Amino acid sequence: MTKAVHKRCLSVRGKPYNKRPWDRFFDFIDPGADRYGLLSALTEDLALNSVVLPIGENRHFFILPPGQGMGSGGFPFRGKSPVILAAHYDRVEGSSGANDNSAAVFMLLETAARLEKQGTSYWIIILTDKEELTGDEGPEDQGSFSLAGYLRRGGLTDARIFIFDACGAGDTIIVSGTTDYLLKNEDGRGVIKTRQIIQALRNTALDTARYLTLEKVLIAPTPFSDDAGFLRAGLPAQTITVLPQNEAASYAALLRLRPGFADILLAGTGRDTADRLLIPETWRTLNGPSDSYLRLTPEHYDQVIRFASALCAT
Repeated sequence: MTKAVHKRCLSVRGKPYNKRPWDRFFDFIDPGADRYGLLSALTEDLALNSVVLPIGENRHFFILPPGQGMGSGGFPFRGKSPVILAAHYDRVEGSSGANDNSAAVFMLLETAARLEKQGTSYWIIILTDKEELTGDEGPEDQGSFSLAGYLRRGGLTDARIFIFDACGAGDTIIVSGTTDYLLKNEDGRGVIKTRQIIQALRNTALDTARYLTLEKVLIAPTPFSDDAGFLRAGLPAQTITVLPQNEAASYAALLRLRPGFADILLAGTGRDTADRLLIPETWRTLNGPSDSYLRLTPEHYDQVIRFASALCAT
C-alpha cells in the first residue's frame, strides 16, 4: 500500500484528501518526528479541549469534553465512572511505530472530534507516554503505573478504562483476555473485585460490538500494553486491539489446541523458538522496522473509531 492509497482510503466519497488529523499521520511516523510537538500542534489545530499532565519524566495528553477542566479540585467527574479511552504515543527506537501505536492515537484524536460533534460528554481521552519498556524494566516503570496512581488520587478510581493498542492492521476486534492470565494464580478479596471490574469492562466492550453489529470479534490473550501498569497500580483496564481476520482465526484455533500458548505469548519465551512463528504476524512485526504504514488497513479505521465512540455512550 502506497501513501496515496492510504490517503485515498481515508477520503470521503471521492472528495480531495484533506482529512484531519490524518493529514499529519506520515509526519508523526517519520523517524525523526517530534511526536510530542506534533500532538501538541494537532490538539490545538483540531480545537480539542486538551491539557498536558507531566508526571515525572512522562507527559500525558488529556483530552476532555468541551467545558470540562482540570483545576485545583482534581479531575472532572471526580467520584464518578466516566469512560476513559487511552492510547500510548511513544514508540520503540528504530521503529516508525505505525501500528504500535500511531494508528490508535490518531483514531482517538478523531474519536474526540466526533464525540464533541455528537454532544457526548462523559468521557476522557488520554494519550499516554512511556508504554514501551526497555531492558529489565517492568510494569512499574510504565507511564501508566504512575498515571494510575494520579487518577486514583484525583477521584477516578471507578473510571471505566479502555486501552487501544495496535489497532491499525486488520478487521477483527480483539478484546484482550491478558488480565485473566495475570490474575490466574492470585486470590483474595481485592483480586475478586478486580476480576469483577474487568469482566464488567469486557461485557461493555462485547455489548458495544453487538450494538454496532460488528461480527468479527474475539476474546483472546494479547501482548502487554498499558494494562500491565494500570493493573499493577490497582486500576483495572481493558485492552482493545485488532488483527486481520485470517490471523485472528488461526490464533483462535491455536488457543483451542494449545491453551498454554497464552503463557508463551505473555512470557515472551517464544521469541527465539519455533513457537514465535505461531504468534500472529501482525504482533511479530511490532517494535521493529517492519511496523510500517505498508501493513496498515485504513479502510477499517472507521470501525474502530465507531467502536471507541460508542463505548463513550454507555
